Amino acid sequence: MKTNVPALRVLRAFTDGFAGARSRIAPGAHRPSDHPPGRAPGAAMLGLLALCALLAVAGCKRIEEGAPKQAPRQEQAAQQPAAQPTAEAATPPQPGAPAEEQKPPQLPPLFKDIEKRTFQFFWDTTNENNGMTPDRFPSRPFASIASIGFALTAYPIGVENGWVSRRQAVERTLTTLEFLRDAKMGPQKAGTTGYHGFYYHFLDMQKGQRYEPWVELSSVDTGLLMMGVLFARGYYDRDDAREKEIREVADALYRRVEWPWLQVRPPLISMGWYPETGFITHDWTGSSEGMLVYLLALGSPTHPIEPDAWPAWTSGYEQSWGHFEGQEYLSYGPMFWHQYNQVWIDFRGIRDEYMRSRDMDYFENSRRAALAQRTYAIENPMKWKDYGENVWGLTASDGPQRTVQLYNGEEREFRHYSARGAGLRDAYDDGTIAPTAAIGSLVFAPEVVIPATVEMHERYGDFLYSSYGFLDAFNPSFQYDIPLKTGRLVPDKGWVASDYIGIDQGPILTMIANYRNEFVWNIMKRDPYIRAGLERAGFTGGWLEQGKAQQPGGEAAPAGATKPAKGVRVPLRPPSQPPQAERPDKQAMRIDCPHATDHDIATPSARCAGGVEGLAHAAVPARAAAGRLRAPARWARDDHVLGHGVRGRAGRAAAAGVRAA
Repeated sequence: MKTNVPALRVLRAFTDGFAGARSRIAPGAHRPSDHPPGRAPGAAMLGLLALCALLAVAGCKRIEEGAPKQAPRQEQAAQQPAAQPTAEAATPPQPGAPAEEQKPPQLPPLFKDIEKRTFQFFWDTTNENNGMTPDRFPSRPFASIASIGFALTAYPIGVENGWVSRRQAVERTLTTLEFLRDAKMGPQKAGTTGYHGFYYHFLDMQKGQRYEPWVELSSVDTGLLMMGVLFARGYYDRDDAREKEIREVADALYRRVEWPWLQVRPPLISMGWYPETGFITHDWTGSSEGMLVYLLALGSPTHPIEPDAWPAWTSGYEQSWGHFEGQEYLSYGPMFWHQYNQVWIDFRGIRDEYMRSRDMDYFENSRRAALAQRTYAIENPMKWKDYGENVWGLTASDGPQRTVQLYNGEEREFRHYSARGAGLRDAYDDGTIAPTAAIGSLVFAPEVVIPATVEMHERYGDFLYSSYGFLDAFNPSFQYDIPLKTGRLVPDKGWVASDYIGIDQGPILTMIANYRNEFVWNIMKRDPYIRAGLERAGFTGGWLEQGKAQQPGGEAAPAGATKPAKGVRVPLRPPSQPPQAERPDKQAMRIDCPHATDHDIATPSARCAGGVEGLAHAAVPARAAAGRLRAPARWARDDHVLGHGVRGRAGRAAAAGVRAA
């Protein structure tokens, strides 16, 4: 039963001797001074008491649509400008607080502009003749199959917003899928697009073939591509010849991926394969974006892996579980891991065995990761410029240069493209902020993401926000007059990137869509392969249980916000073995030293050696400052995952087999 607040206020005014009641009585009601001449005040009092009784009864009834409203207050509110999100309005909820008890903040108009510009990145830069989406733009060196996966997801978002027609999106999507289907597959070192259903990480923008010999056949980037393929399969559901063809081709692409082929060390899945050297010697295990690889592989109707792969995957979680910046969670540093897996899958309320043991879900885990990153920026143990409650966000992104410079009287290492993060694993911070880290976390913690987005736009928008939204990254602390790998220096503002990166644009666009109406999530909830993968991994609860009640062939009803489980206090468990630093991989060397020979890459030349040595010996810069973190510095893992597109636990350094001496 809801209380009729205006009615109770009127009653309170009358019982107080009518003082101050004029402005609160509904229009048309008699006031004490309104009685007709000659009528005794006592009679008026009786009438008023009767009115009070009626109002009191009305106050106990449910408010109907026609209930009296406080017009004066509404008019006053209408005259005031819309309030901008403030730090005070962005107080993070307590860990484990139910999401539905907090009203989701409204998105300011800025977010619609971000959506539109970010969508245009995918629509404008993709090769319309073959569907190849560039890894980055405007440098546009090669296509990325992960970017293609995000592009396939972006096109329907454009349709739903009226930015392109459905017919246009159908044509672009079908062109992409047919090219991927018909492209040459095989073990050859050149002239092919993939092998055993997997695709090379980077492809030539025009030919759609393996870009260079350093490019690997990638399991995780194929996974990101397949998420986009399955999303297209689910979205284009009309009884139309072209849309039917999309569904058929998308289904064929997913079905032909031979996931067990990469189980070189079963039940785990390898990071990939090189035709020159064979299988990559490291597997996907522990908390990272590799989660989606296992779910796709478990759900395959043609080449599935066995369910024992999932507990093997989660066995690495204990290295990441613990307390960091007031939160207890799987504390993987870079935000992209928390985002990529949840762009397409709604993890609210569904849990596997590991998360059941922690009495929470992966969605809540990612919310805590976002809040921890913000707290880390507020504490700012390394004293980077501009860090604070609304300027935060560490993930894999571009950076100014691979160099060591003096900052506040001590040597600091800066990087070019690198995984950056704050947490118990893969922690590295050189002052470079990536807007995608915060904006792509909108669904997890809108109360802190919205004000951060608004402030970054207001403070840095003149040079950071352009044709396709936010450029990839910026670093206010980097103001050194040295040659830059990418980007430019803005006087008194620091370094700013010159490129947009597809895999960073993707989470921005898709997570805004999910926040508005769960658009991507609800399409994927209907996918039988995704459901099968989750169920074979042991996930239960939430929308998975709701979907079981549907008739065969029917669609699961869209699920609303599912109450996150309250986190339990579990003692901190340190990693089972200390982390080891790793040398940069061949990809990073090939990108950063484009003219180097194969011998130079194996034994770096003097021109590149300075950066290599700095990386080989550095972990988290400024150990003394880092000691203020919630865990010992030795637990802060510092994998040197450098070079564009280099991600994951061991990165491409492990992929290429290049280890520290």
